[in-house]
Amino acid sequence: MYIEVEGSKIKYGEYGKNNSRHVLFIHGLGSSSTTWADIPQALSKHFHTITVDLIGFGKSDKPKQDYTIHCFSQFIKSFLRQIGITDKDKIIIIGHSLGGYIAADYAIEEKQQVEKLVLIDSSGMLNQPTPLLEQYLDAARETDPILRYKKVTRIFEDLLAERSRFVPIRADMFIGTIGEPGAKHAFESAYKNSTTVSIDLGRLKQIKDVPCLIIWGKNDNLIPQNHADKFIDIIKDAELFTVDDAGHSPFFEKPTIVYERLRAFLI
Repeated sequence: MYIEVEGSKIKYGEYGKNNSRHVLFIHGLGSSSTTWADIPQALSKHFHTITVDLIGFGKSDKPKQDYTIHCFSQFIKSFLRQIGITDKDKIIIIGHSLGGYIAADYAIEEKQQVEKLVLIDSSGMLNQPTPLLEQYLDAARETDPILRYKKVTRIFEDLLAERSRFVPIRADMFIGTIGEPGAKHAFESAYKNSTTVSIDLGRLKQIKDVPCLIIWGKNDNLIPQNHADKFIDIIKDAELFTVDDAGHSPFFEKPTIVYERLRAFLI
């Protein structure tokens, strides 16, 4: 489905609309709502689940703007209002990677609205890109079709704990999207603002009154697990759940394990 948010056409999905508790999924850098696969639908037995392609990514419009974390947070606020979720409605937010950074920022700004928060292999503690993130940017910028496919494939393999789990269509989808007008600018801008500007730790402490679950793939090569420890040190009451034999997207490699942990925490 599509909806207009502040003049931009935005792709989103909704499941379990008759349920009273809302859960929003926010994807990571260079990704889209399809990354969550069947998890939103599975949780819709208990919740009204919502997926969205962030402005600048996926099938949403990609206007020329500065893609800061604050701008993404404001986008989420406007998007929720457009689909009928007001500031007075409680919502659970699940964010992955860049989406985790956005989710945390939103929870700080709108802590009265956020019922629970889940951060999955979240950015936010970076003050410079990791080597694999630098390779990710290089792959996104590559113009030669053959080299681009090789680089993107290598990145997507390295994001996994086990390379044999790589699904070629994921690389195809990324390449198809990054070639759209405005996509590279959105990627580069969001990359810069999420890898060189870390979250304000003083502000992050304000999440203490929001139940928080931090999920991390033990074999994450993009944002290593020591970043999870940094979140735990600041968000004192947060729970840490480490997924063995999983990389940067544990919900992709171990969907059943992640789903069950999410369900237990959210219910």
